[in-house]
Amino acid sequence: MMIARVLTLGVALVSGTATSQLPEFAQQYRQRIGGAIDALEEVKADFAADSAAASKSVTTALEHMAISTDRFVQMRGQSVERSLDRLYALKEQQLAMSSAAAFERVWVFLKKPDTKLSRATWSDFEPAVPVTLEGGVLAAFGFALGLLFLRLTGAAGRVRRRRRFRQKADI
Repeated sequence: MMIARVLTLGVALVSGTATSQLPEFAQQYRQRIGGAIDALEEVKADFAADSAAASKSVTTALEHMAISTDRFVQMRGQSVERSLDRLYALKEQQLAMSSAAAFERVWVFLKKPDTKLSRATWSDFEPAVPVTLEGGVLAAFGFALGLLFLRLTGAAGRVRRRRRFRQKADI
C-alpha cells in the first residue's frame, strides 16, 4: 500500500512538473517565431525585388514560374509559395499569441504549432521553474491529472482482479 502511494505521488509530481513547462515552452516558441518571420520576410523581399527587376509583380512572377517548362523553375516557384504561406501563418500565430491572455497563449500554441519551429524549440528547450500564475496553475492541473490517471488505472486493475478472483471462485 505504501509503494502505491509513493508511486502515485511520483507520477503526480512528474505530470505536474511536465505541464508546468508548457508556458515556458510556448514562450521560447514565441521567441523563435520572431526569428523565423524575419528570415521569411527576407526571402519575400528578395523575391519581390527579383520580380520587380523583371517588371513583374510577385503574383505574376509566381504564375510565370508555375507554367514554366523548366521543372527547376516550377519547383522553385512552389518553394517560394510555401515560404510565403508559412510566413503568413506564422504572422497570424504571432499576432494571436501576442494578443492572447496568459492561459490562452498556451492554447494558441497547442492549437496549430509550426512543426519545424516546434522541433527547433524542443531541441534547444531549457526547462524553467514556473513562477508565473499560469505555470503554477498548469502545474497543479498536471498534478491533479496525474493523480486522476493513477486512480482510474488503479480502479480498473482492482476491477480486473476481482473478476479473476470471482471466476476462480466459481470454478
